[in-house]
Amino acid sequence: MVTRQSSDISDVEFWATRLLPCPYLAGRKERKVLTRLGGPNASGLYDLLARNGFRRSHTWAYRPQCPGCVACVPVRVVVQQFRESKSMRRVRRKNTDLHAQWRPAEATQEQYALFRRYIDVRHQGGEMSEMSWEDYRSMIEDAPVRTSVVEWRGSDGQLVAGMLIDRLNDGVSAVYSFFEPDDRRRGLGTYLVLDAIAGCREEGLDYLYLGYWVAESPKMAYKIRFSPMEALGPTGWSPVPAQARA
Repeated sequence: MVTRQSSDISDVEFWATRLLPCPYLAGRKERKVLTRLGGPNASGLYDLLARNGFRRSHTWAYRPQCPGCVACVPVRVVVQQFRESKSMRRVRRKNTDLHAQWRPAEATQEQYALFRRYIDVRHQGGEMSEMSWEDYRSMIEDAPVRTSVVEWRGSDGQLVAGMLIDRLNDGVSAVYSFFEPDDRRRGLGTYLVLDAIAGCREEGLDYLYLGYWVAESPKMAYKIRFSPMEALGPTGWSPVPAQARA
């Protein structure tokens, strides 16, 4: 299937997946359009696709295109304008002992063990619940674009959290994150986003791409708290109105 998403990527060939149950909203069906990333211009193409609302998985870039549903809204944090709320500042204070290190996109057994604990506790029965070590390694290492793994460790050297990130010309795309699931005191899900925003700011980058905001899904609705935020609509990227964040 060939479809046209914008004038910049009008010559790219896209395919459509078959309809599957939606992982976010019960009773709905999901379909994705996708294209393969590869060759010397993979990073350049991915930059264009990310600005058109696409995400990456392995060597594929994809975007939902579901019949009768537009619930998945691409969003990005406006990094240089971002201000932490009081609750976010509390989360940051709880994690001052953590140290972040950006590493090459190479999977380790230590990462996988933490990933498995996270999936088994927080997302049991989800689409990633059956991922083996080889599946995890493929997710981390099968990347034809600029990508890294960020690891967060405590003062004792223990791995507490990880995030697979892609570098774009105008920012960073948070592909997937996981963390110690039993340590709820830290608020690690929030902290990882805050620290990624701080890293983008230090490098003078404009945006942190957070994937899709699904207002009706508790698993995805949290993203809207990181404001100011822009959402991609029919006329391009525009600020998310205050009433949508309420």
